[in-house]
Amino acid sequence: MNKASMNPDQRLISTHDLLPSERAFVVAMSELGFGRFESLGIQRGELVLDPRPTAVRSVKFSAKAGLPDTAAGDFLLKQQVVELFEHVRSVDVGEIRVLEVKNGLPFSMEVAQTLDGSGGNHA
Repeated sequence: MNKASMNPDQRLISTHDLLPSERAFVVAMSELGFGRFESLGIQRGELVLDPRPTAVRSVKFSAKAGLPDTAAGDFLLKQQVVELFEHVRSVDVGEIRVLEVKNGLPFSMEVAQTLDGSGGNHA
């Protein structure tokens, strides 16, 4: 599914509302736990996962893991995940240079993209 076939008014609520690439990335963030993803492409409002982006894990000593169980099927999305995918879907072509992940959730990111001068996102 590409950006043209997405309903821009669709509100992201649960994993059921995500594209397959977005679901796969939610699992990847959960598996990473703490760290960052680097050089994650965006094409037509969708994450490019082939080739796989570089994941750099932060190792926390004596830290209790409290990551969500992403194998449980459909679940409600945290606000951070909703905001991440809403931003990705608004970008035609770009690259997430760095996406910082804390406790399996997106925390902050740096995005490289070309702006068209009207506030829109274009290559």
